[in-house]
This record gives sequence, C-alpha cells and structure tokens, in this order.
Amino acid sequence: MADSIETRLRVAGVTLPEAAAPAANYVPYVVQGRLLQTSGQLPIDAGKLAVVGKLGAGVSLEDGQAAARLCAINILAQANAALGGDWRRVNRLLKLTVFVASDASFTEQHKVANGASDFLVEILGDKGRHSRSAVGVPALPLDATVEIEALFEID
Repeated sequence: MADSIETRLRVAGVTLPEAAAPAANYVPYVVQGRLLQTSGQLPIDAGKLAVVGKLGAGVSLEDGQAAARLCAINILAQANAALGGDWRRVNRLLKLTVFVASDASFTEQHKVANGASDFLVEILGDKGRHSRSAVGVPALPLDATVEIEALFEID
C-alpha cells in the first residue's frame, strides 16, 4: 500500500529504533482507553544524545529542528511499541508538547518545533496534523536541546 506509514518511513529513509527504556521512575508510554500518551522523548540517535545545548546560545535553528525531528522519530518508536506495530490503530496525532532549551533572548521555539511537526505530517499524513505547544525552558535532562511528548487517539 503506497500510503502506509511503513512505506512513508522507508521513503524518508527512516528505520525506527528500538523504543528507549525509561531513564528514571516512569513508563515510556501509557495507553488509557483510546488515548496513547508518550513520555517526553529526547533527540537520541544510535543510542546517544545527538544535540545538546541551548538555542540562541550556540545551537543553531537548523540543529534545533534536526533535534526535534529525532524526537519525533523516537515518539514513533514508542508508539510502534505501544501498538505492537499495528499502525492501523492510529486514528490521529492529537497534540505535541515541545520543550526547547533556550537562551532568554531566543523566541523561535515554534520554528524548532516544526522539525517534528513537518516530519510527523510527512509520515502520518492527515492523521499527523496536530495541535501543539512550543515552550522555551532554561534546561532539559542531560542538556538535551529538545524534548517532545505526544498524545495520540487510537483504536
């Protein structure tokens, strides 16, 4: 099927990693009724934090967007684990909450968040159109540049 999520991932050159295990006392996702909530995902690539630091203080907008894209890939890895690989269960990505480690003068968190939003719409199609908050914060765990959590409606 030309428009399947698996096909879109392949065309985008993305292989989903294994869903990351929690780094503290929490679960990586929760399924409650028809909702799937992921815990915040960091820009981890090949088991390592790929982008660290703050936007507006040494990290470029482009690097922030790349970090957000990696977070989105890790969100999909968690969703894949939660759904046992059955992407047909995804009805809609409802909301992203994007946290951007930012210098006080940086005000383009929304542009950083587009790195995730654009990728998720590319992969999920219309099911990926979502509401969103993009919030600047002074620091994130492990000095990550971006952390993103997601809420899905599922069957």
